[in-house]
Amino acid sequence: MSGYNKKEKKVEAAEHHAHSAEHFREKHLMLDPLPRGVMNEMVMESMHHTTWKFWAVFITLAVFVAYALVYQWIRMIIEGLGIAGVNRPVYWGVFLVNVVFWIGISHAGTFISAVLRVFRAEFRRPFTRAAELMTTFGLVQAGFSIFMHLGRVWLFYWLMPYPNERMLWPNFHSPLSWDLLAITTYLLSSTMYLILPLIPDVAMARDRSTGWRKTLYKILAFGFRGTEGEWAHLRTAMNIFAFAIIPVMFSVHTIVSWDFAAATRPGWNSTIFGPYFVIGALHSGMGAVIMVLAIIRWTMKHMDYFIRAEHFDAIAKLMLVISMGWAYFFFNDYMVQWYGGDKWTKQLLHFHEAGPMGWMWFSMLIFNIAIPWAILWNPKWRATPWIVFIVGLLINVGMWFERYIIIPVSLSINRAPFTWRMYHPGVEIWLGLGTLALFILLYMAASKLIPLIPLWEVQEGQMAHELKKFGRETVVTVSELE
Repeated sequence: MSGYNKKEKKVEAAEHHAHSAEHFREKHLMLDPLPRGVMNEMVMESMHHTTWKFWAVFITLAVFVAYALVYQWIRMIIEGLGIAGVNRPVYWGVFLVNVVFWIGISHAGTFISAVLRVFRAEFRRPFTRAAELMTTFGLVQAGFSIFMHLGRVWLFYWLMPYPNERMLWPNFHSPLSWDLLAITTYLLSSTMYLILPLIPDVAMARDRSTGWRKTLYKILAFGFRGTEGEWAHLRTAMNIFAFAIIPVMFSVHTIVSWDFAAATRPGWNSTIFGPYFVIGALHSGMGAVIMVLAIIRWTMKHMDYFIRAEHFDAIAKLMLVISMGWAYFFFNDYMVQWYGGDKWTKQLLHFHEAGPMGWMWFSMLIFNIAIPWAILWNPKWRATPWIVFIVGLLINVGMWFERYIIIPVSLSINRAPFTWRMYHPGVEIWLGLGTLALFILLYMAASKLIPLIPLWEVQEGQMAHELKKFGRETVVTVSELE
């Protein structure tokens, strides 16, 4: 009888372990490996599987970009900045709002790919490339917004330090020179950081493609064959870039904050603007990442295998923590300026709440603080893609409101009351929508040209993860792969 009981307990333990293993596989991508060939074909099929709905949206966006961005920009160049809403005292309008917004969006890619890589956060593996693409495309829109703000865009080279016969140099007191240096540095570094981990997956696509695609992938793969030496060099380069690009990420939005903090205008002269802008950039960027992941999961074939509820849950936790950090810096800046500021600063802060744009100020607080705190504490809601998609959308709307309040609304109140005037945007609305459409258009094109899932990282993670049984418990272990 005793031997029978022991045998029965062993059977029960084995059944419990099998049940736990199945539960882990359903929940975690790293514990649900498929053969490499199957995963490669899944990603290649998602790139080649194009429906009529995709082309309908793509063509519609292309037409909209042609009208809202190209045509309206040419019209503004011909007729002058007078058709825009910028005028005394508000000389910075939606163009600069969009510059700050798009640079903020771009921070999520570096944060997810570099910071989480350094801290070895395993949940990052399937969506690092989606975030990295967002960084590059977001910086492109920020650059376009700066060029629009210049007005005479053909003279953009005046911002660059270049040898010339007249010994004329850029005015480094100008915030535009700071922004040019910040965006150019960040764009070049983030693009290189995007290309490095893309090489193995492009090489995979090269070996499974024909025609012009094979030629394209052959160029992008740089002759990568997957030898041991190539993998060693790739990992070394990625580690160097991961550590190097993190301070670049923080410095870029800090420089953007200096555009405002270095001025003596009411509401801007703040020493906390640096970290406040950085945390705001992460806030909007993480919201944008979760929106992109939800759309990829809904619209591309086989993506529900790679992007699971666990990934939405992990990013939503980060969103909740970042929302708390943003709330701290916002109220810290507000209270210090309210109690320690001059009468014009207090007048401006009161104008934010009770002025014509007061609805935007309260909406910003609801979207950036109240809604994330009310929703993202719940594990079930965090793991539901459509719920976190809406939260991410509202966060981005709230962060755009925040930039609008900081720039044109704050410029309406200064120390010369006879110049006060509300800002009413003109052609900027069309141009801003055009940059948004171009961002989506570039992302749609990229989804059909390169693998959005970093397959080699996913496969590497699946090799490192395994389930082990300790007594009656089943635990996940992670091995170090060199």
